[in-house]
Amino acid sequence: MSPERVVVTGGAGFLGSHVCEALLAGGAQVVCVDDFRTGSRGNVPDGVGVVTADVSRPLDLLGPVDLILHLACPASPADYLRMPVDTLRAGGFGTYHVLELARRKGARVVVASTSEVYGDPEEHPQRESYWGHVNPIGPRSVYDEAKRFGEAMTTAFRAEHGVDAGIVRIFNTYGPRMRAHDGRMIPTFLRQALAGEPLTVHGDGLQTRSLCYVDDLVRGLLAMARSGHPGPINLGNPTEVTVLDVARKTIEVTGSSSVVRHVESMTDDPRRRRPDISLAREVLHWQPTVPLEEGLRSFARTFAG
Repeated sequence: MSPERVVVTGGAGFLGSHVCEALLAGGAQVVCVDDFRTGSRGNVPDGVGVVTADVSRPLDLLGPVDLILHLACPASPADYLRMPVDTLRAGGFGTYHVLELARRKGARVVVASTSEVYGDPEEHPQRESYWGHVNPIGPRSVYDEAKRFGEAMTTAFRAEHGVDAGIVRIFNTYGPRMRAHDGRMIPTFLRQALAGEPLTVHGDGLQTRSLCYVDDLVRGLLAMARSGHPGPINLGNPTEVTVLDVARKTIEVTGSSSVVRHVESMTDDPRRRRPDISLAREVLHWQPTVPLEEGLRSFARTFAG
């Protein structure tokens, strides 16, 4: 990307820190906005400016802003189940304040939504035209509905105020800087495998996920930022794999002696999840390139469980 001033909300989190790193490498002036409730200062690359702020409160920054990547929101089950109201505030008020900042600054803004807007999908694979199958009062609803509302807010700002806003729907992403105890599948499996503990698979393990390595996902986000496209656009790996297979691959790449242990199914756990990325291929000229086994090996080398 050409040198410009870019704001990354949630820039101290897993995904946000990788985005900051890539922007910095591309010559941009980068500002991380984070309240550090789920992110870590240690994740923020040297050379990135830091503003400590809660995006669910009014947000203002001095100076010009050319681009905003809005990634601030608790994203792991451990976090959003612990902070259900704050998760809704981040997706609702937070998205509003970020869009207001983009309107005042005349900035392009890319809002990170999620595959969770599709819920437990009745369409497979999931295209952007699919409206979803979400339980609005289930335990996962605080995250699902926060993101769905954020999409509606983004669309309204584009229609009413002419804000240059785009939406990406991010599917399961993994890689370095994920916290060992954040409740998501791959860091949980790696932590258990490296400790020689049983890998806990919910239900029969035949539910599927589509797992994208973080470097691939960052490329897609930056392509969306450059595109000017309104979205929504799916960003994820269209290679579908069962949870049981992910557990077995984790044991294999770590050389662990662990076994798989089946535990109770989670409420509203989607049975199948796979993005249709035809639009991303066409508009962004993007698709993931890192195979799951390679990504797992790379993550395992840096993992501190």
